[in-house]
Amino acid sequence: MTRVAVIGTGYVGTVTATCFAWLGHDVVGLDVDPVRVGQLAAGQTPLYEPGLAELLTETLPTGRLSFTDDPAAAISGADVVFLCVGTPPGAGGAPDLTQVEAAAQSVARHMSPGTVVVNKSTVPVGSGNWVRTVIEEALPRTGGPAFAVVSNPEFLREGSAIHDFLYPDRIVLGGENGSPARVADLYAPVLQQSFPGGRPDALPQLIVTDLPSAEMVKYAANAFLAAKISFANEVAAICELVGADARQVLPAIGADARIGSRFLQHGLGWGGSCFGKDVAALVATAVDYGYGAPMLRAAVEINQAQRAAAIRKLQSELKVLKGRRITVLGLAFKPGTDDLRDSPAVEIIQRLRTAGAVVSAYDPVVKQLPPDDGAGVRIAADPYDAADRADAVVLATEWDAFTDLDLARLAAQMHGDLLLDGRGVVDVAAGRAAGLRVIGFGW
Repeated sequence: MTRVAVIGTGYVGTVTATCFAWLGHDVVGLDVDPVRVGQLAAGQTPLYEPGLAELLTETLPTGRLSFTDDPAAAISGADVVFLCVGTPPGAGGAPDLTQVEAAAQSVARHMSPGTVVVNKSTVPVGSGNWVRTVIEEALPRTGGPAFAVVSNPEFLREGSAIHDFLYPDRIVLGGENGSPARVADLYAPVLQQSFPGGRPDALPQLIVTDLPSAEMVKYAANAFLAAKISFANEVAAICELVGADARQVLPAIGADARIGSRFLQHGLGWGGSCFGKDVAALVATAVDYGYGAPMLRAAVEINQAQRAAAIRKLQSELKVLKGRRITVLGLAFKPGTDDLRDSPAVEIIQRLRTAGAVVSAYDPVVKQLPPDDGAGVRIAADPYDAADRADAVVLATEWDAFTDLDLARLAAQMHGDLLLDGRGVVDVAAGRAAGLRVIGFGW
């Protein structure tokens, strides 16, 4: 049994700690917030992630999983230490590595000889070398414990993180002198799919690289997915101009095996804590080396334009937005999470409020908005209550509950008849039969 310390019990850290313990390792989760530590130790998840609460309560009684705010208790004796702390955007788009630095210094104070320090936080290329230097600077010049640094980028999607941890397409490990092999041993049940419910016929790929290449993989993967969505939205915008229908064009493009249909969705665009932050960080890295990264900049610009386009479509149909009642269905940036970071819905609400509209909203999971974003916004109990006397409804997040809306009931609640489908999930013919004017993107 390998002893693992996970520093940071946010989204990535909590999932990592819980899954490794469930797989049979001895895991301690470390956080500076004693309230969060107490919640997790009691089996309470401070975030919404399907399946996480159940896995946490199943694993805690085994004794293999614990949480603490004491660095010495977590790190001393650990064979492998994962850094899963936040790297929020800093000046110019480059991530703020303050929490990574503090975590590395804490590791240096308490680690045992031979510890492998695994950077799972999303950090700029070159950060593995920097983490090594931070730890070395905190150790005596001679006689300090030997250690290794490995990069293990995470590819967990909010809403399906447990599945993504246990059934990944690939596990990427970057490092030197055989240190990635020690981390690969931790992942052996996943790589071999030998755990209960494993899929031996679909084994993940183990990819071992040097440190900077592993760090680059994370940024490049997210940048590609963001660019693919922005490409779909650019094609959709041209479809509107020429009279083509993106709902027919994009699936035909995606049918090409070289392209694929995943992430080729048009609409309100991407949001969340990863795509925007990671693309900005990659652009900042490129600029540091004298390269402008024009395609990545364009992907961001196109994505931002989708949110403005939603307001323009409402203005085109309703003319004046001041005093209009607008309902927004969906607040989280995607289904399966309560994450509001860089949510298209939240930005659209802000723009509507600025234009003088009266806004109501409903989300199956999110029941309140932060004060700065939610001032004056009525959060309803269900989508039909949210649509009461609305001049228009904007479907902003493609929750399953919204694909099964009773459109006739929705229309009966509304004062107007406009439904802006920002995610392409409404049955347009059924909407029209219910007396709604359904508009969308790309057609």
